[in-house]
Amino acid sequence: MSRIQANLLLTLIALIWGSAFVAQSHGMQELGPMMFTGLRFLVGALVVLPLAWREWNYLAGRQLALNRDDGLKILGLGMLLTLGAAMQQIGIKYTTVTNAGFLTALYVPLVPVLGWLLLRQLPHWSVWPGALACLVGAFLLSGAQSLEIGLGDSWVIASALPWGLHVLLIGRVADRMAAPFLVACGQFFVCGLLALIWGLLFEPFSGAGIQAAATPILYTGILSVGVAFTAQVVAQRYAHAADAAIVLSSETLFAALFGYWLMGDRLAPAGLAGCALILGSLLVVQLLPLLQPAKTSSEVLPIK
Repeated sequence: MSRIQANLLLTLIALIWGSAFVAQSHGMQELGPMMFTGLRFLVGALVVLPLAWREWNYLAGRQLALNRDDGLKILGLGMLLTLGAAMQQIGIKYTTVTNAGFLTALYVPLVPVLGWLLLRQLPHWSVWPGALACLVGAFLLSGAQSLEIGLGDSWVIASALPWGLHVLLIGRVADRMAAPFLVACGQFFVCGLLALIWGLLFEPFSGAGIQAAATPILYTGILSVGVAFTAQVVAQRYAHAADAAIVLSSETLFAALFGYWLMGDRLAPAGLAGCALILGSLLVVQLLPLLQPAKTSSEVLPIK
């Protein structure tokens, strides 16, 4: 695969992730947020399962099968994924697709900050002004006239913490296990099962509701969770790290475009300024460290 082909594939991934916000919003017209989250992640787990099974056989044939400790790590990742996905999904119920797309991306500058706090990894200097600019952008995007931020925006902003922790840890876990598809499938299954159990216990649902929401469930489960993650793993083997950072950040723009086109989202000048601040900060935080020749990056970027 050429670099251009890899970049085109990454663009398709960003488009899928951006459009998934619309599907997530439509899905909750019939189902509660936890029920919808559970079903879509279980579908995603089934999509990745053949690759995970092949990886399992490969490792077992070389006496490298995963052990109990590996299983506990996957369980922990799945629980973080559940928190992030659930908070985001609840937030989407009360805010616009455009806001959700941009506010979800707040985890990007949060990851190096968490790395500094938890792992003592000194972040690039650009993280600090980038994080501050993201906070200002989030305030402007929320449309708040005071220091109060809307309920939906608050949930999405809160989801940045578990998303950030998940991104910080998943690369370390997957690298040590040398089993990215097993880790992905396992965490998707844990997330889907936990969310589904919560939905069954505490949310109203019906067979007719699940059937009515089948298209959003399948779209987000097959494409956003299953296909996009797998394609990301492939594309980033051939794409330059700087290319991947820029292209995948366009997810926020695609979310805004689909929100404008399909959901009727409209932004005031302050909201547009907030979007610009967040997007600019994402690019600065991701790209400036890559300009240092001594440092390269081949890590898989966050799963959506």
